[in-house]
Order: sequence, then C-alpha cells, then structure tokens
Amino acid sequence: MMLKLESSEEQDYSKLKNLIKKNLEFNCEQYKDSHFRRRIDVRMRATGSKNFGEYIRYLTTHKEEFSQLMDTLTVNVTNFFRNSETYEVVEKEVLPAIIKSKSTGLRSIRIWSAGCSIGVEAYSIAILLHKILGNNFSRYNIQIIGTDIDKDILKRAEEAVYSELEMKEVPTDIRNKYFTYDGENYHLKNEIKKVAKFRRNDLISGEKLTGFDAIFCRNVTIYFEKHLQEKLYMDFYDSLNKGGFFVMGKTETLIGPSKDLFKPFNPRERIYQK
Repeated sequence: MMLKLESSEEQDYSKLKNLIKKNLEFNCEQYKDSHFRRRIDVRMRATGSKNFGEYIRYLTTHKEEFSQLMDTLTVNVTNFFRNSETYEVVEKEVLPAIIKSKSTGLRSIRIWSAGCSIGVEAYSIAILLHKILGNNFSRYNIQIIGTDIDKDILKRAEEAVYSELEMKEVPTDIRNKYFTYDGENYHLKNEIKKVAKFRRNDLISGEKLTGFDAIFCRNVTIYFEKHLQEKLYMDFYDSLNKGGFFVMGKTETLIGPSKDLFKPFNPRERIYQK
C-alpha cells in the first residue's frame, strides 16, 4: 500500500513530471501512476536522490541523466521472436491470410509495430514474410512501420545492429541467412532492413495512423490507465483495414467497446481480427 505523499513532495512530483514532459516530450499522465513512480524510483536510487526534489536538482545539473531516465521509463528490454508461440501462429496463419487477401490488384502489405523499441518485432515480421514469400518477396510492396516515443531507441532500430542477448531466440539458419556477424554484433541484411521504417509517435496524443493489414502492440498497453487502454484499442480497430489483425501481449486483455468489435482469431495468443 502506497503512503500518501506530503504536499511539498507531491508538488515536487508534479514539477518532475512537467520537467520530463518538457525535456523528453513524454506524457507522464497517460501511464499508470504506480508504474511511473516505480520507474522514477529506479533512477532516484541510481543517482542517490532521497526524494523528488533532490532528483529534480540532479536532472538540472546532469543533463545526460535524461537519456538514462528515458530508457528506464520506456523499458526497452526486448529480443527477436519473443514469445515464439505467438510468432508461430503469425507465420503459419496470420501472414498467409494477409498474403492470400492480396492475390489480386495491388500487392501492398502494411503492418504497424506500435511501441517498436529497438525494432526487433518489426524485423521479426519482415523475416517471416520473406520466409513465406521467398522469391516473391520483392514483388510485394511491403511497408512495416515501427513507432515509439524514444528517439534514441528509434535510431537503434534504424541501424539494425543487435547483440547476442537480443538474438538469443533466433535459430541458427535465420542468423546465417538474414544477418552478418562482425565478431561481436549481428547486422541485419539490407533486403529485410529496407522494408521497415521507423518514426516517433505518441500512441495517445500523436498522429492517428490508418490503412494497416496488421497491428502488433504487445506489452505496451499494460502501462496505461484503463480508460486510455479502451481508447487505444478503438484507435487500433479504426486503423486496421477490414479483416486486419490485431496482436497484443499475453498479459493484456481487450476491454471497452473494442471487446465486442474485434472477433477472436487465436485468443490464446491474443490475436484478434477486424
């Protein structure tokens, strides 16, 4: 149970949120307060700050702390093909259904990785599309859009260079086919890299994106307040083409109006269809 903060401490907490919003363009209000405070506490302990006031002073005199704070707030821990069971359904059922729907007319496939972090989800999907399409890969206009609020993380996504830890679930045959190894890191090959584009976008207050065949937003909405989750799921519903797929995290659940609009495709893997 969280103790109620003293009024001066509460004022410092508000000042800190404003400082973060101004310097990082990070909207603190959209996150669950308990989650947000836990993340701030991680950096307060790391910097030896005993309270919010001390941490504000630390931030204003150590500008480099802002990037450390952003990393902590956005929890950028991820790797290729995370939750392999989900990717198995995506490879065997979701992507083939999308490809089949493009058998006539424009062969354009648009997929959104929302909260893309360092790009491993976007590139995992691109690799699976290449595996399925083979020589036909270049005959499709494939656009995978990755969005996040962390500019530094987006730069990493664009570079597409990954450590052994981030590659831990990648089978050897895929490593050999789609990456080059420099003795320390893995570099994604350009044929896959070029289909993904990354941009900064705030899911709540940012530009609304539309026209997608699939949206992946996994382990992101768990940090949002309930009313914002409801709004987000409706935004995703509206962003999908008819018959489009929505893939969410294993610990996340559809709530609000979207619950009745989406039809279950594979509920166990949290995959739904418009």
